[in-house]
Amino acid sequence: MSDQIDFIDTIEQLPLDAWHRARGARMVEFADYHMPIQYEGIMAEHLWTRESAGLFDVSHMGQLLLFAEGGADVATALEALLPGDLKGLGAGRMRYSLLLADDGGILDDLMVTRLPEGAFDGAAFYMVVNGAVKADDIAHLVEHLPDEVRLNHLDDQALLALQGPRAVDALARLVPGIETLVFMTAATFDWNGTPLWISRSGYTGEDGFEISVPAETVEALADALCAQPEVKPIGLGARDSLRLEAGLPLYGHDLDPETTPVMADLGFALSKRRREEASFPGAPRILAERETGPALKRVGLLVEGKQPVREGAAVLDRDGGEVGKVTSGGFAPSVGAPIAMAYVPLAMAVPGTNVQLAQRGKVHTGIVTAMPFIPHRYVR
Repeated sequence: MSDQIDFIDTIEQLPLDAWHRARGARMVEFADYHMPIQYEGIMAEHLWTRESAGLFDVSHMGQLLLFAEGGADVATALEALLPGDLKGLGAGRMRYSLLLADDGGILDDLMVTRLPEGAFDGAAFYMVVNGAVKADDIAHLVEHLPDEVRLNHLDDQALLALQGPRAVDALARLVPGIETLVFMTAATFDWNGTPLWISRSGYTGEDGFEISVPAETVEALADALCAQPEVKPIGLGARDSLRLEAGLPLYGHDLDPETTPVMADLGFALSKRRREEASFPGAPRILAERETGPALKRVGLLVEGKQPVREGAAVLDRDGGEVGKVTSGGFAPSVGAPIAMAYVPLAMAVPGTNVQLAQRGKVHTGIVTAMPFIPHRYVR
């Protein structure tokens, strides 16, 4: 189906690159782009987002459309690759799902939305995949979807995330009607003649929106949003600390092809009908792990003391042997303490369990705790 895809080589400069630099952003390389890691400082930007509204540039993410050609059933085709119930997904509804390898390993985590009639020139589904692996995801989809499903990479669209408890106030002034959306729903809107695709979603644990906008208009929209008193631009550093506090895994760190949904504590992404049918990649292994438990499981850790424990630190057993690994860690501004995520043996995954963590020759104590570390504040 290689002739069915409209895909242009990845650009290495975000549409807002100059906009970020003009606002004093410190830029770093991430997912083949130069991206802003901070403006004022990670702590200040983190707390501003929790209290007001932060604007994130996530245009490095892959935005994909799937079209039905000749009467194809796109939901059925996608269900051969993802474990979610897409046939039962209503128009304008979105779902978190996983692109699975044949052995049940996670190739990517993603958001998929069934489009209402007329959106995006009649496409059936809209999908957002992680920027660092979007080329691999597209290649996998091209290889495994039937020829009757056409895939289009929206490389001419930017993507903004407006997150925080006052995001709705700021955005509703510019785009009236967005306040009617609830968590995990999406619709088309108009801003000064520019079509916008807006979902009430995000990856901070806060209420907020993701806005797909033509690249040639994104600077004007970013200016208009940051002119609102609630909104400041926020960099990747705070995005990472916010999602960590929210207990949300990051692909390439907490998720990878060696990890299954059960290991990653993402069982909610395995829809009931799909489990009963056992019709998704890696189903025998994944369903067996649901019954007997995985060898390792992702858990949250509160780290004693003030020193953060970073990705790569070893989880030790009583004899000092390595039995697991920290996959994300840092200081949590809203918690006021270091936190982490790690994969630990199932016997250690019980909340309240003390685990020893080795980093740079020092041993730290972590306490297994339920996630999220702070409550989600989605509007349902």
